[in-house]
Amino acid sequence: MTRQLSPALLQRERSALVVIDMQERLMPAIADADAVTRAAGILIEASRQLDVPVVVTEQYPKGLGPTVDAIASRLPNDAAVVEKMTFSAARNFDFASRIDGFKAEGRDHIVVCGVESHVCVMQTAADLDAQGCTVHVVADACSSRAPASKKAALARFGALGLSRVTTEMVVFEWLEAAGTPEFKAVSRLVR
Repeated sequence: MTRQLSPALLQRERSALVVIDMQERLMPAIADADAVTRAAGILIEASRQLDVPVVVTEQYPKGLGPTVDAIASRLPNDAAVVEKMTFSAARNFDFASRIDGFKAEGRDHIVVCGVESHVCVMQTAADLDAQGCTVHVVADACSSRAPASKKAALARFGALGLSRVTTEMVVFEWLEAAGTPEFKAVSRLVR
């Protein structure tokens, strides 16, 4: 008997992770920056262990600096780092090409985290949704300078019908089951 799987749940074979603008000169101004960096780091490490591709964006790195070391040092070797000037990464040719490549591989579930929730994360998520991706915004791995801006962004994600998830939701949906070698390795990340 074949059972129908919920399309609302993430599947690692259909997923890609996008980490937005977690940069040296921006992160010190971000509310709950340490918690957001920790959560994004867990997502990156889970992606590495579960073969989920990763794309990192950097908004105007000449002014905002590179991706913070706590994130950059955890990236898989094949992770793409895309420099951009547009607030929506989806309006950047290099980023859009990567997303098109993921979609061609059947990876249409895009997990999004980073900063700032109400600007670059919001605009990227909305554009990815418009391009036919299933977007999952990781609430505990996103933030803004002002908590009220993050709160407004989360409400708008909901109004747009975008999935709002947590780091643990992503990790355990990617894992699907306990008792596997992957489960033992990856579940340690969230302890």
